[in-house]
Amino acid sequence: MKHIIVGVDPGKTSAIACLSLDGSLIMSAHAVSAGMPWVLDRIMETGTPSIIATDRKVPGEAVRKINAAFSSRLFIPSKDISTMEKRDLARRVGIKNPHERDAYAAAVKAYRSYANKLNQAEHITRDSGTADSASIKAKIIQKYSISEAMLGRKANR
Repeated sequence: MKHIIVGVDPGKTSAIACLSLDGSLIMSAHAVSAGMPWVLDRIMETGTPSIIATDRKVPGEAVRKINAAFSSRLFIPSKDISTMEKRDLARRVGIKNPHERDAYAAAVKAYRSYANKLNQAEHITRDSGTADSASIKAKIIQKYSISEAMLGRKANR
């Protein structure tokens, strides 16, 4: 299954945006009055979330439940992402729906917080001939060091 970063915007209108571990938009969608089952199903159809991201400094209970359902990393920005920044990010990929925009902005901020490590892992796996860089990247997100991820196990600490 493909490892992904998921931005979520739960509420009366729920939205998600999924990025690959290289930061590319895979999909975004929204639904009115769909609830948690819709969100979970769309995520599972798209991939395995390594990160669930929110655009709010204080995540709601729904975001925490979605994250718990996948045992993924929860990304919380240090401050709420401004509407202007969300619009700027979403404009670059053509997202117009405000709920999808918020979910996409959360996913992008999460990706950017891990981008250096993910890029480093990409270079190392390419140079070493390792075929499955996505699994290595997913382990790095789960707080494995690059060498631990390459070996497939966490060191005893």
